[in-house]
Amino acid sequence: MRSLPLPVTLAARLLPVVVLACAGWAWSTGPLSDSADTRREEAAPQPSASASHGPSESVAAKTYAKPPAPCSAVTGSTVTALVPGAKAAGKELAATDEAVRRGCSWSALKGYDYRWLDVTFEVKDSDALAKRSFAAGRDAGDAARDIGDEARLSTHLVTKDKQQTREAVLTARAANTLVTVTYNGSDFESKGAPSADTVGEGAARAARDAVAALRASH
Repeated sequence: MRSLPLPVTLAARLLPVVVLACAGWAWSTGPLSDSADTRREEAAPQPSASASHGPSESVAAKTYAKPPAPCSAVTGSTVTALVPGAKAAGKELAATDEAVRRGCSWSALKGYDYRWLDVTFEVKDSDALAKRSFAAGRDAGDAARDIGDEARLSTHLVTKDKQQTREAVLTARAANTLVTVTYNGSDFESKGAPSADTVGEGAARAARDAVAALRASH
């Protein structure tokens, strides 16, 4: 059997084959006379209708207060289909604040085929903030249908040392949460890579699982 070439690295996501082998109103009033109180009441402006309706939209309650458990957000059948040989439990990604951002990854080398999948959740303080964050990357892919409130998908091919790796990145917004799925792969025997449809459809399948898990956690 010929030796297995090193896998391509793509955006710091792929692991070396040697490893594969083994983020008031402060009301302050002093004592006033009755006449002063009367004058003050007459002069005081009446509260507007908008002021009587409580908090503004900027401080509205968040639809999702925190991310779901990321490693159980993708079903076992999806992991098996997309990353043959990977453990369904996955590996949770390090996060500085798990109330805001959590993620999980799966990777495996089966024969000469390498696959990597990761899913991350990022909770924003409001739908408006999530919309703005999603819109900031509007040139980074094409619209994807039937995933969350809005979604986009991009795929690209990288070649290094004659080895190809193809990656799909799908970002979806569900209310105030952004869900990002990365799925890529290489064939180290042919030095080729899975098709754009294969990685794109795989990313979409994982994203649907992740959005469903997010909604179920609410």
